[in-house]
Amino acid sequence: MSKAMPAGRQEKLIVYTDGGSRGNPGPAALGVVITDEKGRTIKEYGEKLGVKTNNEAEYGAVIFALKKIKALFGKEKTKKMEINFKMDSEFVTKQLNGEYKIEEERMFPLFITVWNLKMDFAKVTFSHVRREKNRDADRLVNAALDSDQGRLWQ
Repeated sequence: MSKAMPAGRQEKLIVYTDGGSRGNPGPAALGVVITDEKGRTIKEYGEKLGVKTNNEAEYGAVIFALKKIKALFGKEKTKKMEINFKMDSEFVTKQLNGEYKIEEERMFPLFITVWNLKMDFAKVTFSHVRREKNRDADRLVNAALDSDQGRLWQ
């Protein structure tokens, strides 16, 4: 992984996330690509989520990523980390940045989960990117949806 950080320096990760649903709601999956600040892939994941909406899958990808990063690096190290999420869902990005109000009741617990997980990191930001800049995470969503693996979650 990475070398020891000089005292006071934050390690930065760029995390590409995507969530998708076929049917909305329908069979859903997430895609997560964790990279260092130079863009080198550290880990990538694609996983089925069961029946969800697109927005629930988008939130699910962010929650999954924050939990995985904490598991990979440990709580002490994550306290010094800066995480920059890149997502192609402008709607969810704006909700997470407080620009859009959350009006769907079932989205509240997902937003609160993200908010609570953010507390374990030095800084977490959410940026919207065009779909073509999020191809790897999108590929992982579709691979998970197309696979027979993970049927337990349906």
